[in-house]
Amino acid sequence: MKVILIKDVKGTGKIGDIKEVADGFARNMLIPKGMALEATAKNLEVLAEQKKAEAERLAKELAEAKAVAANINGKTVVAKAKAGKEGKLFGSITAANIAELLKTQFNIDVDKKKISLKDDIKTFGTYEADVKVYVGVAAKIKIEVTAEV
Repeated sequence: MKVILIKDVKGTGKIGDIKEVADGFARNMLIPKGMALEATAKNLEVLAEQKKAEAERLAKELAEAKAVAANINGKTVVAKAKAGKEGKLFGSITAANIAELLKTQFNIDVDKKKISLKDDIKTFGTYEADVKVYVGVAAKIKIEVTAEV
């Protein structure tokens, strides 16, 4: 019997897969437990519409992510911090600080978990960071750390 899986089934397949399974397995296990639907013409049509809608949603998200990455790419964030006599900061500039500075300076909302620093920022100077906006879409920003007056 052909079924459309509506939940991941270990050893059988993933959501949205169309599988040929034994009649008893389909009628006694998959369909009653809400793990699958019989692969009728109507159900296959609904599945095709759902896959099309999902593909459109993913394309829209990707386009939005590319727009955000283009907006962020090459920007320089200025961070002001207090430091000791030797130019060593009291504390450090973190990804959370950079996300907050992006929000205040450029009105761009980025999750701190998506900002990756190559090194810890503990002294004055210019640093680079990668912002992972979406899967496969990233931007580079510069962080300029200056003395707070």
